[in-house]
Amino acid sequence: MPVGILIITHGEIGEELLATARSTLGGTLPINCRALSVSPNCDPDSQHKKAEAMIASANDGSGVLILTDMYGSTPSNIANGCKNIAAIEVIAGVNLPMFIRVLNYSNLTLSDMTEKALSGGHDGIILCQQGK
Repeated sequence: MPVGILIITHGEIGEELLATARSTLGGTLPINCRALSVSPNCDPDSQHKKAEAMIASANDGSGVLILTDMYGSTPSNIANGCKNIAAIEVIAGVNLPMFIRVLNYSNLTLSDMTEKALSGGHDGIILCQQGK
């Protein structure tokens, strides 16, 4: 069973990542994915409960990789508050190359997928210099 994905971000960033990935990959995603949008005036405790419910629905038994946008922010704090749940990994700094990389390796274990997400995020950041 594939690892589930939960994206927890400010505003609609996570929903947009899901929509862009669906468009890029032809309409369907190979992994059970969810997105939790966090607004500036949200109740963090309520959002944490929503995150736990989304983790339960995304987890088919192989664990859940949580991708969040900015370390130390409310979405990241909500994500990190879920680390006590078994078979959870959290990565801050989600970007589209990271997410697409994970989706292209949907058969990996949670540990291997976490490493693939980190390398995808790093490898997707490139200085585009003129003339090169």
